Amino acid sequence: MGFAPVRTCLLNGSLGSLEVSCKQSGLNQPTTHYREGSVVLEPGGGFFRPESRPSRDLSVLLAAFQQQRRETFSPALRWLDLMAGCGIRALRWGLEAVKPSLLASGVEQLPELWVNDADLERASLLERNLAPLRQEQISLKLFHQPAEVLLSRAYLDQCRFDLIDLDCFGCPNAFLQPVLQVLASEGLLLLASSDGRSPTGHDRPGAIRSLAAAARVHPASWEIALRLQLGVLARHAWLLGLGLEPLVSFSEGRTFRVAVRIKRRIAAGEESQLGLLARCDACGAQLAQPLLSLQGWSGCICSQGGGRWAVSGPLWLGPLQSPVVLADLLVLAEQSIVPIASATLRLLHRLQSDIGLPVYCWSTAELAKRLVLSGPPSVLALVRALRFAGHEACGSAVMAGQLRTDATVTELLRICHEMCQEGR
Repeated sequence: MGFAPVRTCLLNGSLGSLEVSCKQSGLNQPTTHYREGSVVLEPGGGFFRPESRPSRDLSVLLAAFQQQRRETFSPALRWLDLMAGCGIRALRWGLEAVKPSLLASGVEQLPELWVNDADLERASLLERNLAPLRQEQISLKLFHQPAEVLLSRAYLDQCRFDLIDLDCFGCPNAFLQPVLQVLASEGLLLLASSDGRSPTGHDRPGAIRSLAAAARVHPASWEIALRLQLGVLARHAWLLGLGLEPLVSFSEGRTFRVAVRIKRRIAAGEESQLGLLARCDACGAQLAQPLLSLQGWSGCICSQGGGRWAVSGPLWLGPLQSPVVLADLLVLAEQSIVPIASATLRLLHRLQSDIGLPVYCWSTAELAKRLVLSGPPSVLALVRALRFAGHEACGSAVMAGQLRTDATVTELLRICHEMCQEGR
């Protein structure tokens, strides 16, 4: 069983300015174009969000990161945009993720791009958008197949991808097994979920269906959603004997995005990163337990019988970011090797400052409410006070106005109260 690509062509393009949109009128029909990074294209009539640029910037940065680390005599990398839409990610991969010097040299081992969108009505749009790239020596394979069909055929043909970007509507978990089965060892997977209700505790039956997990309302709801998604990914990877390394995890509250590296084997102790996170809404206490050492829950600080644990999970209890990879991505961004938006650069710096541990996150608005303060305390000041007291602490990179610490809720409230009394 083989593939029938709609078209195989060569890629080319020129640099442009950062994100703007413009109108270019033909003789009879005006056509709306969109400019991002070094590409200009037609978004078309389908769903397209300019606000999602940071996720596309990240995709290009990770592709460039992977291309830079490809060994000289290793096979060409193969990248798959599984649900391409207007093709902007693949277009930017071809123009921005490969050094211009390599493109000009005509060397053989340039990436092979696979672009797929199941909507046949987008065929002519993708053809037009990818047409300006024909001069460069990068192989492009264009498909219009349901994602599960393309993945099944790739598996049967023993075709493996070094990077897969899966950005779909709703929850992506139905695609995880077929995606992981065609992802090369040490390959990168970029995953997006636009299901905002199930993992944030607002549709608990939905969380059971899509995540096989309990999801409870929590002040750090975005982070809980990311950890639930990583927990599902880990379980699917472990079924295949593969390990999981989160590289980047973030959200703007509408879509939850993770980028992971799938490891050749499961690391020692990796299974202990899957567990449960409990929170008492009455007193605010939090407690986490790995599934490997799961026991009865100890009491919170409420008077006997006054508190009740709300438990979420199974979810990922380990790091959310890789500071080493983020440092490499920042080099690519700050040296303008990959043109990214200023918002993306700020996001990368923020994520690098918070790897996602300790797992306990606290909202300063909640602390202010519990202490009857006039307003939320400063995150930076509270982090300094907690560190001075000997605790681990940092601001959360996932949600604004939150911090993470290993301090108990009693100690956290005491330090916060003292800090506010001293006027810090």
